[in-house]
Amino acid sequence: MIAIPVAVVAGVVAFQIMSPGEPAERNNPAASPKPVPSTPVEMAAPPLADRPAAVCRALLSKLPDHFGDLPRRPVTAGPEQNAAYGEPAVTVACGASAPTPPDGAQYFQIEGPCWYQDDPAGARRWSLQGREVPLVVMAPSGFLGQDLVDLAKPITEAIPEVKQVCKG
Repeated sequence: MIAIPVAVVAGVVAFQIMSPGEPAERNNPAASPKPVPSTPVEMAAPPLADRPAAVCRALLSKLPDHFGDLPRRPVTAGPEQNAAYGEPAVTVACGASAPTPPDGAQYFQIEGPCWYQDDPAGARRWSLQGREVPLVVMAPSGFLGQDLVDLAKPITEAIPEVKQVCKG
């Protein structure tokens, strides 16, 4: 008599523990992501020579619609060389001037491409290294770079490597 009710209770408890539920954040409106504006993100579009312009067009045509969880947004200038995602915006600028890493700089190889990271003026800047055309990703200061994985395949397919910077 006792075994059946205990088995039923144990089964219900096990089902509740093992069944996938919505994360707590989804049930908490305060933790919901902010809406992303549809307004264009302000970006500069410096003129590019023919070859970098062609490489940037090839790259931009391969970029994903999302960067991590951030949806793509329009840009004010140079949609053939610039992209933006989310709010606050993470920007991708192809052909943009990139800082020269100091001697002894630390590099990060993320799914193939090699990056140098620095933190200018409360932002985080990731500069692509060893490729034919420079690429700079600007993000809010807390950005760790794990979403750069989303750019690895497009970069590898569109921007030829000219120098191995990261060893590995």
